[in-house]
Amino acid sequence: MRHFLLVILLLAGISSVNVYGQSYLTRMEIGLNFGASQYFGDLNDNYGFKTIAPAGGMYIRRHMNNYISLKLMGNYTHVGYDDKFNSDPYEKIRNLNFQSDIYEMSFQAEFNFFKFITGDKYYRVTPYLTGGVGMFYFDSKTTYQGQKYSLKSQGTEGQYVGFAGRKYQNISPCFPIGLGVKAWLFRGVNVTFEIADRLSTTDYLDDVSSTYAGSNRFPVGSVAAALQDRSVELTPNTPLGRAGKQRGNTSSYDQYIMAILSVSFHFTTYKCPSNFNNYDYIRSY
Repeated sequence: MRHFLLVILLLAGISSVNVYGQSYLTRMEIGLNFGASQYFGDLNDNYGFKTIAPAGGMYIRRHMNNYISLKLMGNYTHVGYDDKFNSDPYEKIRNLNFQSDIYEMSFQAEFNFFKFITGDKYYRVTPYLTGGVGMFYFDSKTTYQGQKYSLKSQGTEGQYVGFAGRKYQNISPCFPIGLGVKAWLFRGVNVTFEIADRLSTTDYLDDVSSTYAGSNRFPVGSVAAALQDRSVELTPNTPLGRAGKQRGNTSSYDQYIMAILSVSFHFTTYKCPSNFNNYDYIRSY
């Protein structure tokens, strides 16, 4: 009888572990991004890739169903360019450059081409399209005579010397649009590769947009006067910076593209949610 009771208790314990040890994948996952970025704009209007910089961040993604996901993402990267990389003679003599940190927050939707269920070998990989809206912070800087200056604070486009319409903010909306591919490695662990262009609503990410204000509008010998027309450093006798002469291109806004590889992890729960079923979400013991 004693041995019989021990066997019963052991079986009950195993059964209890089996019941309470069941785990389910939730619709929510968290991920980390690693990748690179490249700026395009007035200083890089031929889409060169001479200043690729590291990028990284994290995100939370919720799978609405097997085809649509929503993602809240925060990223950091560094952008910049220099006229010395351009082949056009005018742009080389223009001699402008900038660098800026980018802090971005975006909300994106993903639209899978195929059904995707992490943990299900029949629905392991899918390409997808992505699009959304976000905001990013930038503060373009340059180095002059060994010292770094904020270009906005110097007013190199003339916004503080008579061109008030050229004033701009350090925060701009952006619209990520791109494509990617996602796959699961292990149950609850996914990998994603995504390339998405960030279309902005500012032409001042590089602090270059329209025409030269003219050196006569700036205090003689000031840093602002030197930074608004840096062709003087290359051709002091024939500078470009005459008032009204083209400095940038107002016909398009600046943008930057990000290529990101990410690893994400599903949250798990030991309570079977009412909106789950074994077909859509894989259960393990």
